Amino acid sequence: MPSNVTRRRFFTACAAGGIATAAGFTTIAEPRKKALIAITLDLEMSAEYPKRGMTEWNYRKGDLDADTKQYAVDGARTAKDLGGLIHFFAVGQTLEQADVGWLKDLAAAGHPIGNHTYDHVYLLAAKPEDIQFRFQRSPWLLRGKPVPEVIEENIATTTSAMKQRCELKPNGFRTPGGFATGLKGRADLQKMLLRQGFSWVSSLYPAHTCGKPKEEPGDAVYANIVKAQAAAQPFTYSTGLIEVPMSPVSDVNAFRTHYWRLDWFLKAVRLAVEEAIRTGGVFDFLAHPSCLVVEDPTFETVKLICSLVKEAGEKAAIVGLDAIAQRGKDVPEPK
Repeated sequence: MPSNVTRRRFFTACAAGGIATAAGFTTIAEPRKKALIAITLDLEMSAEYPKRGMTEWNYRKGDLDADTKQYAVDGARTAKDLGGLIHFFAVGQTLEQADVGWLKDLAAAGHPIGNHTYDHVYLLAAKPEDIQFRFQRSPWLLRGKPVPEVIEENIATTTSAMKQRCELKPNGFRTPGGFATGLKGRADLQKMLLRQGFSWVSSLYPAHTCGKPKEEPGDAVYANIVKAQAAAQPFTYSTGLIEVPMSPVSDVNAFRTHYWRLDWFLKAVRLAVEEAIRTGGVFDFLAHPSCLVVEDPTFETVKLICSLVKEAGEKAAIVGLDAIAQRGKDVPEPK
């Protein structure tokens, strides 16, 4: 044993489980971080819900029906009763509805609400017809403006709508749709979001497998989803914008695309949350009330996440994405 390491220090380090040996010296590893777990719900209508074949919602993403709004409200209450919270992302078009009291109540209850664009626009669009289904049907709404201008105005309009209708400042920004590489290589979009007053974005959704549609996922599928959690950790782009990735598996991916059963979904979520707790990482659950109101009407997923965090004690906490963004501050963008 090196002379500069006393016997007492050596055995203290062993008891703490923090021994690492390099170049003949004994060091104590840094303590593991607390796992940060977020429950996030995107407030938008989802095609194929509440019944298969319903695609008109693609043109009216923010026209929330009564069941979707009630699910958001009841889900938030369920989470709060269990010691948690839900971070919502609102489509600006929703604020045209007669009653937005329910949204104000969510914010008053302590649930963060972020910006999800006004018309659920595709940030990576290169052509006007790719921005959103609504503009394919009604191209005159674009008035011949360049794609970047349309997208930025869509985001800015939502911020204005939230402030004027609900007296809310958006807590973060989430892109409609998740991208396997986030906004990597798109410094223009990163700078645009910074210009719009956002310090963080939630745009990255790691690639993963789900197995064959309508078939129960096997061990390899679950293992792949757990492995993907490593790519769903927060970091900072070179522009200074922080990325807060979404964690697999999303409800739309599991239920709408692959026709999963609820128990399969719950298993995937449980394994992913347990991985975050085991590693001291983060987990950002991504779902939509318009989907879950059909697939998980009794809030089993919210209950599961809250119970896992409670059982973990000091090892984990349920937080909003703004807290996770702080974890990613100054963490360099992965190569």
